[in-house]
Amino acid sequence: MSSRAVREHGARPDRRRWFILALLVASICINYIDRGNLAVAGRDLSRDLRIPPEGLGLLLSAFFWTYAAFQVVSGWLIDRFGVVWVFAAGFFIWSGATACTGLVSTFTVLFALRLVLGMSESVAYPSYSKIIAACFDEHRRGLVNALVDAGSRTGPAIGVLVGGLILARYGWRVMFLSIGVVSLLWLAPWCLSAGAIHARAPVARPASIPSFGAILSRRAAWGTFLGLFCGNYAWYFLLTWLPQYLLMERHYTTRMMAIYGSLPFWGTAAATLFGGWASDRLIRAGVQPSLVRRTFAGVGVGACTLMLPASLVRSNELSMALLICACLACGLWSSNNWAITQRLAGPVAAGKWTGLQNAFGNLAGVVAPWLTGFLVQRTGSFFLAFVSVTIVAALGALNYALLIGPVDPVIWNTTEQAAEPSM
Repeated sequence: MSSRAVREHGARPDRRRWFILALLVASICINYIDRGNLAVAGRDLSRDLRIPPEGLGLLLSAFFWTYAAFQVVSGWLIDRFGVVWVFAAGFFIWSGATACTGLVSTFTVLFALRLVLGMSESVAYPSYSKIIAACFDEHRRGLVNALVDAGSRTGPAIGVLVGGLILARYGWRVMFLSIGVVSLLWLAPWCLSAGAIHARAPVARPASIPSFGAILSRRAAWGTFLGLFCGNYAWYFLLTWLPQYLLMERHYTTRMMAIYGSLPFWGTAAATLFGGWASDRLIRAGVQPSLVRRTFAGVGVGACTLMLPASLVRSNELSMALLICACLACGLWSSNNWAITQRLAGPVAAGKWTGLQNAFGNLAGVVAPWLTGFLVQRTGSFFLAFVSVTIVAALGALNYALLIGPVDPVIWNTTEQAAEPSM
C-alpha cells in the first residue's frame, strides 16, 4: 500500500469519528433547547393555563425528577445493550414530548409531558461519555467535551433567541410544535452512522463492567457527584429562571429578553471552548492532567458567585455584564467536568459512572427551579434565590480543592480492562 493510501486510510476513520462528534454536539444543542423552552414560554403559558409562580417552578423542576431518576437506568442500558439505538429511542421520545407540549390545555398533562421529557433525555450524557471515552484519548478530551458542552450552552442561547422570537410572533403553542417536529430530522444521519458508532463503542460483556457498588466505593466518584451538583445548581438556575428574572424583575420586554437573555449562554459556549482548548494544551505541554482538570473545574464553579452582585446592582447593563462573567466561569468548569469522569472511569465504566453522577448532579435541577419559584412567590424578589446559588457554588469550589482527590484512571477488578482509544 502506498504512503498516500495509508494516510487516506487513517484519515477516513478520523473523519468519521469527528462526524460522530458533530452529531453529538447537534444532539445536545437540541436537548437543551427542548428542556429550556418552558422557561422561555413560562409567562405566556402560565397566563393562558392560569399557573402561579410556584406551579411554574414545580413544572420546571418536574423534568429533573425523571431526568435524575433514570440516569442510572440509562447508564446500565447503554453499557448492556449498546449506545446507538438506546440513544436514538430516547431522542425520538423527547422530541415527540416537546411537540405534544404545544397541544396541552391542562396543568396535569403538561406536568406528565415534562416527566416524559426528563426520562427520555436521561440517555444523553451517559451516551456521550461512553462514546468519548472509547473514541478520544486524554489530551483531546478537554476540547471534545468542550465542543459537546458548547452545544449544551448554545442550545439555550438559540432556544431563548429563536424560541422567544417565535413566541412573540406566533405564540407558545407554535413554538413547541415547530421545535419538536424539526428536531426529528437529526435522527436520519445518526441512524446512517450507526455502524461506525457501534464499531468504536461496542456492547460490552457483562463480566467486564464494574458494579455500581465498585463505583460508589470510590471517594473520587462522590467528588464528581458533588461537583456536578454544585455546577448544575448555578446552571439550571440560569436555564430555568433567567428569562423570567429578566421579564419580572429587570422589566425587559419579550423581544429584549430573547436577545439579551441569550448573551450569557453564548458567553458560556465561548468559555467552554476556550477552557477545553487551554486545558488540553497544558496537558500536552506536560502539566499533570489531574492538576489541570481540577483547577479549571474548581475556579470555574467558584467564580459563579458573581451572580450575587449581579442581582444587587441597579443598572441592567452592569447586571447583565456580571451575569455574563459568571457564565464565562461556568464554561471553564463544564469543559473539564466530564473529562475528569472519563479519565477516572475509562471506557469500560463510563456509562455507569456517568449515569450515577448525573443522577446525583441533576438533583440540583429538582431543587433549584422549585426553590427559586418558592422564594420568588414568598418574597416577591429573586434575591434569596441568588444567595442560594452563591452558597452552592462556593461549596463546589471547595469540593474540587479538597474532596475529589487525584484524577488518575481507576484500575477496575474485572475480567477485562478498558483499552485506550485508538489514535
